[in-house]
Amino acid sequence: MAHMLILGLGYTGQRLATRLKASGWQVSAVRRTAGEAVIGFNNVSAMRSAIGSATHILSSVPPDQDADPVLSAYGADIAASSALWVGYLSSTGVYGDTGGAWVDESAAIGGGRRAARAQADADWSALRPDVRVFRLPGIYGPGRSALDRVREGRAQRVHVPGQIFSRVHVDDIVSGVIAGFDGPPGAYNLADDLPCPQNRVIEAASAMLGMPPPPLQALDDAELSPQGRAFYSENRKIANGKAKRLLGWKPRYSTYREGLAACL
Repeated sequence: MAHMLILGLGYTGQRLATRLKASGWQVSAVRRTAGEAVIGFNNVSAMRSAIGSATHILSSVPPDQDADPVLSAYGADIAASSALWVGYLSSTGVYGDTGGAWVDESAAIGGGRRAARAQADADWSALRPDVRVFRLPGIYGPGRSALDRVREGRAQRVHVPGQIFSRVHVDDIVSGVIAGFDGPPGAYNLADDLPCPQNRVIEAASAMLGMPPPPLQALDDAELSPQGRAFYSENRKIANGKAKRLLGWKPRYSTYREGLAACL
């Protein structure tokens, strides 16, 4: 039986686990704290047993400060395992700022604000010759979209002329990972087909809900957290052609419009 080990059972990992279980897979999951049917990250014997028995291993664990905790603790075990497939969920933040230009997997990584993420991306790529690295932009989906932020009064429209972002529906990540089971190793961008300003998404979500959009604010007036402000410090459009060509992947939600409608 195919056996997927998911390291880091977060929002995306849970959606993947549900999809695979429905297809007859055995799925094991790891979190920092053990729970029912969940392995604790620090339970070394259970972790090594799971790594040794898995046919497929996927890590969605982000770097912790300057190091990837999975590679630090279990990288040697994963490298030496008999798993048929190894994957890592990275971020398109590894590309840094491109001034709004398109960027694909041939671009250099490590020049942006996410140095630790870029290093983890590179370290996973070098772990084994069969690793697939999936670089993801802003993730949204049911319970975690502009619709929820508008409903809860947390949405903001920030005036930053020319700012462009890419995004991807969580279920398109799941289908991209599954497409990667039979595709060649390497790095793949999983993003939708329509990078656009975040304000456009907020405005569409407001219209779908029949609510007025939040007021447009200057960046300095928006009272953003340091992380939120850093979000606006980079500007890029993510090209997804490699995943389409080599994996046969196509986003079901090709733009935010279809994705938000599905969430609604």
